Amino acid sequence: MKIYKRNSISKISMKGMELSLLASGDGTEVILHKLYKGARWAMAPEDDWTALEHFTILSGELIYLSPDGEILLEAGDSVNACPVTEHSIFIAKTDVDFLYVTSQPQFHFYSNAVTDMMDLALQVEQKDGYTADHCERIKELSMMVGNVLGLSSNEIYILNLAAFLHDVGKVKVPEKILNKPSKLTDEEYEIMKKHTTWGKEILNETNFVDLIKAGEIVEQHHERFDGKGYPKNLKGEEISIEAAIISVVDAFDAMTSDRVYRKGLDINIAFEEIENNKGTMFNPEVVDAFLSLRDKLSVEKEVIL
Repeated sequence: MKIYKRNSISKISMKGMELSLLASGDGTEVILHKLYKGARWAMAPEDDWTALEHFTILSGELIYLSPDGEILLEAGDSVNACPVTEHSIFIAKTDVDFLYVTSQPQFHFYSNAVTDMMDLALQVEQKDGYTADHCERIKELSMMVGNVLGLSSNEIYILNLAAFLHDVGKVKVPEKILNKPSKLTDEEYEIMKKHTTWGKEILNETNFVDLIKAGEIVEQHHERFDGKGYPKNLKGEEISIEAAIISVVDAFDAMTSDRVYRKGLDINIAFEEIENNKGTMFNPEVVDAFLSLRDKLSVEKEVIL
């Protein structure tokens, strides 16, 4: 028998979440999840994954985004799946603690994957001259637009990954190009444009199915609705809706964010720029969905931006 007084076997922390491995053996893991208010968590199906997955809420309130609408889960409520057959997304309405049990081990796999993602995102932010949390903002804003457009839970889950890692390929761009305050030369710009394909390659190399799917979106997030984007000059409906969402959100955040070499634009000017480029640079449907959030973003800009 092993006794852990106020301690776990292993623990990882990330933005909005803490995971503590309480017990592990014979292929079973017991994990204490702590989600902070507003954080999201998902259960997703995987090939050859036949595990029983169960969690019971210990404290707080959790919203389940079911196909039939939101379901509020409270202390004492439980969720079971064996196996998980669909993507399920949960949002912490308050700070939430829940006990998660799985019959197939995944904690260290999950830990390593999350750590790698966070490290890559941090490297990108540091290299690209953003003050902080650019990838987190792109993820949150993208999911807001995705919800307005009625994307499925599966699509939102992949969008979450792609939005967070949209610029991961920039880790391969030389810093003298990435942080150059003046206009890039034609040669430098060609190197910069490769970051979308490099991002796809980096995610493909993980061999994780969901990250590979996200990589397809990452490669497209600088395509333009009029076909004048890169790397493949896709246009209109050839561009995935997820990539079209990230394109709008990324442009908006880039305009409104302070960089190491300039101040961000006023939020209202950024909204006008997005609207002015509707149907040329940006997918009109996505622009309409984004602008429908204008009042909310204006009110909450100190939090979101």
